[in-house]
Amino acid sequence: MQLLAEFSSKNRFKIILKGIVQGVGFRPFVHQLATKWQLCGFVTNNGSGVDIEIEGSKDGIENFLSDLVSNKPPLSRIDNLEKEQVQIQNSSIFEILQSSSNQISTMLSADISLCCDCLREMRDKKNRRYNYPFINCTNCGPRYTIINNLPYDREKTSMDKFTMCAKCQEEYTNPNDRRYHAQPISCHECGPKLKYMNLLGEEEYDETKAIEKICSLISDGKVVAIKGVGGFHIVCDARNTRAVKFLRDNKHRPTKPLAVMFKNIAGIKKVAALSKKDEKLILSKERPIVILTKKENSILSELIAPNIDRVGVFLPYTPLHEILLKKLNFPIVATSANLSGEPIILNEKEIFTKLPLVVEHLLTYDREIVNACDDSVVQNSFNDVITLRMARGYAPYSFYLEKKASKKILALGGNQKVTISLAFDNHIVISPHIGDLNSIDSNEYFLRALNTLKRVYNFEPEIIVCDKHPKYATSCFAREYVSNNSNVELIEVQHHYAHALSCMAEYCLNEDVLAFCFDGTGYGDNGELWGGEIFIANESEYKRIYHFEELALLGGEVAIKEPRRIGLSLLFACFSLKEIKNMRTPLLDSFTKVEIETLYSMYERGINSPKSSSLGRLFDGIYSLCGYTESLGYEGESGLILESLSCKSKTKSTYSYTLENGVIDYKQMICQIITEKFNEKIAKKFINTLVKIIVEISQKYPTLPVVLSGGVFQNRVLVSQVTKALNKYYIQSKIPINDGGLSLGQLYFALKKSED
Repeated sequence: MQLLAEFSSKNRFKIILKGIVQGVGFRPFVHQLATKWQLCGFVTNNGSGVDIEIEGSKDGIENFLSDLVSNKPPLSRIDNLEKEQVQIQNSSIFEILQSSSNQISTMLSADISLCCDCLREMRDKKNRRYNYPFINCTNCGPRYTIINNLPYDREKTSMDKFTMCAKCQEEYTNPNDRRYHAQPISCHECGPKLKYMNLLGEEEYDETKAIEKICSLISDGKVVAIKGVGGFHIVCDARNTRAVKFLRDNKHRPTKPLAVMFKNIAGIKKVAALSKKDEKLILSKERPIVILTKKENSILSELIAPNIDRVGVFLPYTPLHEILLKKLNFPIVATSANLSGEPIILNEKEIFTKLPLVVEHLLTYDREIVNACDDSVVQNSFNDVITLRMARGYAPYSFYLEKKASKKILALGGNQKVTISLAFDNHIVISPHIGDLNSIDSNEYFLRALNTLKRVYNFEPEIIVCDKHPKYATSCFAREYVSNNSNVELIEVQHHYAHALSCMAEYCLNEDVLAFCFDGTGYGDNGELWGGEIFIANESEYKRIYHFEELALLGGEVAIKEPRRIGLSLLFACFSLKEIKNMRTPLLDSFTKVEIETLYSMYERGINSPKSSSLGRLFDGIYSLCGYTESLGYEGESGLILESLSCKSKTKSTYSYTLENGVIDYKQMICQIITEKFNEKIAKKFINTLVKIIVEISQKYPTLPVVLSGGVFQNRVLVSQVTKALNKYYIQSKIPINDGGLSLGQLYFALKKSED
């Protein structure tokens, strides 16, 4: 009777988990839980996630399920848990079974920075992995950058060629070890090896000597290349102005800010002001570059981030970085190794062929980077974290759809800061940052990233979504793909509507919103360039209710690099040629009389002077009216300089404008600006005016939640003031607020349309 009672009290359940549950120590965690609660059965990886069968007492199973959700591994994420009771097998043990392959729908994990346990071991002289540059466990290390395919097993990564030594094999197969099935597991004996190389062909294979050599070169003011987890960095002493100038001159990067890596948080505090929120971001397991306000009289070279009061900082995120920074004991520039407009370089051959004038020395290793991945960039603004570039640590970014997608959807984004988004089954996946598609190499990189996601997820699109711009590389690709695959549907989504939708998607908004979509450029429904748009929008449609007065881009695309042309067009809109000739300003002094007359003629006749409602271009114009007449060194430079200037003024005043017939007319503001004496006041009053415009229009639609999206909202001063003034608003946080979020917005529209 007792045996019968024991048998009848047994239960067996099948549990299917989906989410980020592979490569994060989930199976050994399940094994430990089963042992803890005296349960039998098995756990295994498959293409969908993790399958579990557990058998035992009712209380044991309930406790197991509670722990499974509440105490899961730190890098894991459970998106969906399905449970069903199955027939009792009378198992006597709990096993971890070999992975099985079927339809792929588990989520890829992003690369994660070195964990505290591995760091402690690496610093322990008695530990066999002391100073090992590739130490990792299931809680840290490379994932996306080394994977060829799912399920995430060693033979499907670039670690496949490294045969584990006996000690590593023992850890790898021990369910109670934190390196159980840590696919990149290795040590000094069996893992990847460092190597120093230079342009002359000299090599050093002794790891200690290689590290000493590269550190000595950096200390001596040389610019070197170092292989990171997702590509090469160009590195130099961040204190050494001569070294930084050499890097800038030879990389043709005159003013764009350079990221700086510090040994620890104490070093960052010496050069930048940071809040507790900033510190939390910097110390997070994702280890992004965080944009901070510079302190005066910093030890950093003034060429790190010239003309602005911001600096991008981050901490070491790989064991190799930790070793190098400990030895150097000073901050280093660590910027992506690439040519302007091209993707990050992955191998040493390209370093020497593409950047021979920048880099003569490099530190590399023999594990292949399968998938390139840049560093992520984020910033805090008042109450909000804003993502500027979503890459290492955060991407591939995935989330779960409550309602299954009826078709497989591929969204391609725009032409700058490109990301790719997929929808299939109950999943959305967003690629890491790909970048601007302005070269052959960047387009090839785009195709490699797309093919990686298609291969890993066994994905072939049934719907492709792209921008309406007829000449974007992504739009051309989409149209060509559809022409060669007649069963695939093409959907085009207006650029700024996609901005609004990307924010709506992040917060799962399915209602009418008042969307302020401000950026540098986007193809409008009327064939003109938009960029200062206010919509009433929902998942299915939008209405343009306001936009900024259009300005003329004198010379077309040349005006984007040379903003003084935009400043001049603003003056043409407000004054006669005779009045302008009688003015004396630094802007007008930068042109000859003949140039002004020629450009005025172009303006009057509309010759090579496309119109744009872009707020980003208006920033360029105001920047030039402040007397800055040089060509821009990078996109958004004018906005950053105005932002820095505005922080030096305490004025609460605004300029005049009108809201009539759906147009924000700012000509009165231009007339007022040319009478101002101080640039700091111009910048602050301009931003104050933008805040006032947003608030005034919001008050006209008090029942609608406000959505803020587009690259202009990278401006921390603007966002801080706007969000303080609004009662209910949504601004992107996890998803890039700039064009990096477009693919998600496009996807959101297509998902809704495919349901109808």
